[in-house]
Amino acid sequence: MLTPEENEVLTRVTGDAPMAKLMRQHWTPVCLMEEVAENDGKPLRVEVLGESYVAFRDTKGRLGMLDELCPHRKASLVYGRNEDCGLRCLYHGWKMDVDGNVVAMSSEPEGSPLMDKVKARSYPVREWGGFVWAWLGDKADMPEFQPPAFAPTEDTPVAILKIRVPANWAQIHEGQIDSAHSSSLHSSTMKPARVESAAADDKSWYRPSTDKSPRMQTETTSYGFHYAAIRKPIKNAATHHYLRITEFVAPYYSLIPPNNAYKVASVIVPINDDETAFHFLAFGGPKVPSTEEWRAFNHAVPGKDLDEKWRTLRTLDNDFKQDRELMKEGHFTGVPGIPNEDIIMWVSMGSRVQRHTDVLGASDLAIVEFRRLMTDAAQKVAEGGPAIGTASFALQSRIASHEGVYPKDVDWRTLVAHDPAEAAE
Repeated sequence: MLTPEENEVLTRVTGDAPMAKLMRQHWTPVCLMEEVAENDGKPLRVEVLGESYVAFRDTKGRLGMLDELCPHRKASLVYGRNEDCGLRCLYHGWKMDVDGNVVAMSSEPEGSPLMDKVKARSYPVREWGGFVWAWLGDKADMPEFQPPAFAPTEDTPVAILKIRVPANWAQIHEGQIDSAHSSSLHSSTMKPARVESAAADDKSWYRPSTDKSPRMQTETTSYGFHYAAIRKPIKNAATHHYLRITEFVAPYYSLIPPNNAYKVASVIVPINDDETAFHFLAFGGPKVPSTEEWRAFNHAVPGKDLDEKWRTLRTLDNDFKQDRELMKEGHFTGVPGIPNEDIIMWVSMGSRVQRHTDVLGASDLAIVEFRRLMTDAAQKVAEGGPAIGTASFALQSRIASHEGVYPKDVDWRTLVAHDPAEAAE
């Protein structure tokens, strides 16, 4: 439970809000590489942390991101002409390159000194792991880009689905780090089975446990925290535990316990206080699905399940197209696709849940840790301190989630990598 004041600190991500300042001290995944893949293609409006930008790839394939509004008369550059290595505003023909330099001013006299005095604000960008990452903070404070744990190398296979969700970032993160809900909400896709460890095929995920009430243990790290959900396994329950270890890497992503085919992660980026870009990833492993296969498996296919703005066609207005007849036949939720089931929960809470009225139980320990950690981290930034995960060098490629059946005397903390910050010292 948080006070209303603490909830504001946790959920406000726009303007000068402490959480917004915290996030701008990290490289931010602002869009997918596929959204800006075409040279001289359609400019992309990028919305993140309550601000709007324009991203474009120029004639030579260089990627740029500028403030959305033209520095001249503040018309949107999203509708501009992307041509001849620059983005030209339709209003008066001013043209900016990927670095924000004004390279043409159609409305000004030839040789006007104004061109050398004006520059559009540009943002450093990197392409990695299927995402475009941007530095939105002070350029003087910009650290070297560090590959995320879900793409430790440039050639790591990563399949990504994207959904624009009308809900605050924090309640989506809380959903992704909540191991307990999966045994109920996702029970028609995450099925108990007599397997040695988590497994997957093109229809379902399988777990070696029927236990719906995990015992939770958490540990704070320099980059966030990790926790173990401890369940009774189907086999050898008297002597063994089924462990599922989740990693939260502040502020944008979580590593979900893997299966025998691939690893899983979620990347959660605030659009504004009440909307979030949710990304669900399959990566690494021997049988990583293609992006098309991954989106089909999760019923998140653009043009079929999503509109052209990545908004799901399942909404409050149409009751998320829930199929009650399917529920009578045994499907738990009546809605196909793991993300779609989650979205019903997130959106039905309202765009920003009021946490001073909720009632938490023993299985909510990770939720308590997330709220405490991120509220304290935002308040520290508000007091002038560094953002969580930035005070020391932490090699994120060492971070990994984990799962498996182990003897009861095995401490789950021995199964995860040491805190990267400690390992680097």
